[in-house]
Amino acid sequence: MRILVVEDDKQLAAGLRRGLEAEGYAFDVALDGTEGEWFAQEQTYDAMVVDVMLPGLAGDVLCARRREAGDWTPILMLTARSGPEQESRALDAGADDFLAKPFSFMVLTARLRALVRRGTRERPTILQVGDLRLDPATHRVSRGETEVALTPRQFALLEYLMRHAGEVVSKTAILEHVWDFAYDGHPNIVEVYVRQLRQRIDEPFALRSLQTVRLVGYRLAADGGGAGKADP
Repeated sequence: MRILVVEDDKQLAAGLRRGLEAEGYAFDVALDGTEGEWFAQEQTYDAMVVDVMLPGLAGDVLCARRREAGDWTPILMLTARSGPEQESRALDAGADDFLAKPFSFMVLTARLRALVRRGTRERPTILQVGDLRLDPATHRVSRGETEVALTPRQFALLEYLMRHAGEVVSKTAILEHVWDFAYDGHPNIVEVYVRQLRQRIDEPFALRSLQTVRLVGYRLAADGGGAGKADP
């Protein structure tokens, strides 16, 4: 998932950055509401984490503007304290959920997963394509009865492909959702990770679920793939 974090507390923002990076998320961080609005206008996100109290543009105003613009990206608002006033302020602005500080990072990521599942379409808690299963909550992947070990970035790539199983996704789309806005390396990094992923989820099982669509992108077969070697 690609997340936008809008938080002016640099220490908290840095902590969220470390935590989300360790979980395999792609993310962008804005330190004020004005910058956060720019990111939200220029990029597509699976969810946003927005503090209510922000310099430049308050978080609830940012949220309200995104809704007025027709942007229904799930938004988790961070409030300074719990209570009906803060909670109603977040929800009335168009937020989907709120979390009072201080909070558990485990709870924050669980709520983000729940918001994404409740997004524009219903999404299952555990993703399954053929006999390939991925559990975002526990970061576990299995092919049939065999558990498959993946790095956080490999996991993020597989999760994105599984959420779009049967669809052709371009290299650009993968870069935008699995890597962050600041990534300025060579786009061929996608090919490297696709090759690594095939070596983990296909080749040991004599399957070819992860397919290359020449000059277009990649597709994870909706039925889990057939027998045979993976694409070169």
